[in-house]
Parts: sequence; C-alpha cells; structure tokens
Amino acid sequence: MKRMVIFASLLIIAVIVAVELCHAEYGDIVLGKKMESMQKAGVKPVMFPHWFHRIRFKCKVCHEDIFILQRGANDINMNAIMNGEFCGKCHNGTIAWEPLYCDRCHSWGGPVPPYATAPTTTPATTK
Repeated sequence: MKRMVIFASLLIIAVIVAVELCHAEYGDIVLGKKMESMQKAGVKPVMFPHWFHRIRFKCKVCHEDIFILQRGANDINMNAIMNGEFCGKCHNGTIAWEPLYCDRCHSWGGPVPPYATAPTTTPATTK
C-alpha cells in the first residue's frame, strides 16, 4: 500500500511538472516534422496556436487555400513563409507581424509528436 501511495504521488508530481514545462491549449499544433533543420538552426519546434487563430477567423480563411487539412501534408519552411506562403500569407508585416523574431513561433519546449515516415511502396511482381 505504501508503495502505491509513493507511486501515485510521483505520478502526480510528474504530471504537474510536465504541464508547467509545456503549455498548449486544446487544438494547438506542434510542428516538429523538420526537427533536424530546426536543430541545425538552433531553434525550438513551432507551437501553432490554432485556438488563437480560430477564434479570430473562420476555417475557410486558411483551409484549404493556404493549408491542406492533413497532418504532415504541408511542406512548411522558413523560405516559403518569407516568400508569402503558408503563415507568410498573413504574417507579412501588413496583416500580422513579420516572421523576424524566431522565438515568437519557435517556442515549444515540450514533447514533439512522432511523424510517420512515408509508406514505402514495393513494385508489384509480375508473373
């Protein structure tokens, strides 16, 4: 019984610490597909505040004209954003702030969900 109480206490402490270290709202999206290039650049993964944008805009503003509504389907990168694609459609200094301060977006310090690798297709065998 004593071990169970200690285990439960440690579990509760771990959950509290995890919540404090990484805070996201329901519907927020962690963009960590390009972890290798972000690590090279010395920036954290992006935490896209979906709820923040959703309460200000209707879904059709971004989906499907700017973003494909499927996890991992958008090749979001800084070059594209700086050229007015993806987030850069609005974050251009006129509609919303320019993407000049890395830590405004690259701020996620929590766990990054795994991205599935592209399915490998094997050529059909012919008889």
